[in-house]
Amino acid sequence: MQILVAGAGIVGISTAIWLQRAGHSVTLVDRTGPASGTSHGNAGVLAAGAVVPVTTPSLFKAAPGMLMRRDSPLFLRWSYLPKLLPFLAKYMRHANDAHVDVYANAMSALLHDTYDQHMALAKGTPAERFIGSEDYCFGYQTHADYLADSYGWGKRDAAGVTYEVVSGKDYAKEDPAFGEAFETVVRCKNHGRILDPGAYVTALADHFVSKGGTLQIATINDLEMAGDTIVALHTSDGRLTADRIVFALGPWSKEIAHKLGVKVPFESERGYHIELINPSQMPKNPMMVASGKFVLTPMEGRLRAAGVIEFGGLEAGPSKGPLDLLKRQIDVLLPDVTYDSIVEWMGHRPAPADSLPLIGANDRHGKSYSAFGHQHVGLTGGAKTGRIIADLIDGKKPNIDLAPFDPRKYARTYKTSGRTL
Repeated sequence: MQILVAGAGIVGISTAIWLQRAGHSVTLVDRTGPASGTSHGNAGVLAAGAVVPVTTPSLFKAAPGMLMRRDSPLFLRWSYLPKLLPFLAKYMRHANDAHVDVYANAMSALLHDTYDQHMALAKGTPAERFIGSEDYCFGYQTHADYLADSYGWGKRDAAGVTYEVVSGKDYAKEDPAFGEAFETVVRCKNHGRILDPGAYVTALADHFVSKGGTLQIATINDLEMAGDTIVALHTSDGRLTADRIVFALGPWSKEIAHKLGVKVPFESERGYHIELINPSQMPKNPMMVASGKFVLTPMEGRLRAAGVIEFGGLEAGPSKGPLDLLKRQIDVLLPDVTYDSIVEWMGHRPAPADSLPLIGANDRHGKSYSAFGHQHVGLTGGAKTGRIIADLIDGKKPNIDLAPFDPRKYARTYKTSGRTL
């Protein structure tokens, strides 16, 4: 088949490669090129145990205070609040124990084999060298802080996440970069990291092109519909048609999804990172600093601190507060570190109200597919999501329950009488 994949982040690239390996003719369409957004700027962790959403029951009590505290990892651009409120109401309705269990069960099935999925995607390509199998660690300043986080670890236990709890002193014998900063460290097994997420996705895209795939740099301006079926993409390069179309546009997916009748409640979660270039101290493993809810990940030639949640929409530029917070946290954690320079970045995570990504056909004809909305785990789940979409297009039944991710749970009656939207 002739297949269009819209979006050249990790999900789109993975989808394109698996479709190409199945024998299809694939064109990737992206407005700026591979890994230009969150697929570049994420924490680089293959977080197989990321099965607890932000919307836990404690969020109702915690969120107002977090927004007011200077050192809180939650930020809001207050001018954006009127636009945010309808989404926020739906988002907070999922802050209950029952939904946490729904999320944990669904995401465990999607994420548990992330390292193997990335190896299968990258094996034998130049991208393979970027995949590491290190533990993903959580550092707690005190053991009481670890015990206070028991709700999340209990959910991970139920989901089968394997981890080891060690003292900070014992952990420092292997990884001394943090000294005595942590009294307790949790080491999550069967995880991994990507040494350079942007270079990794770019290498995968180069491999796709080297095998005959087409990468087309173009902006998607509109969809052409006939009834409830998509007919073509209208782009800056003209009208593009295909037998199947996959939408993997990350945080820019909302408008297109709504035009397809997939009325997903959706927002951009703005995330930040800073990078210390050529640091004098380099940890061995990725470390989630529990007190600041950010991840320190060793990468090639630099140390990246990534995290923070800010609601502020897609249009506004970076805020100063989140970047300053990350800098203060590093100053406390690594007071003696020196480096050549510092890089600042802000990007967007795609956030559905129920925190579950959309993976599957948008319509009963199977003409178009959604593959977006992974929130904090786009890199982690991207390789497998692409493989699932390729299987669905090929008529194969994936070995995973896709009901929690089905885009058609948001479908509505939709008639266009063949007009272009």
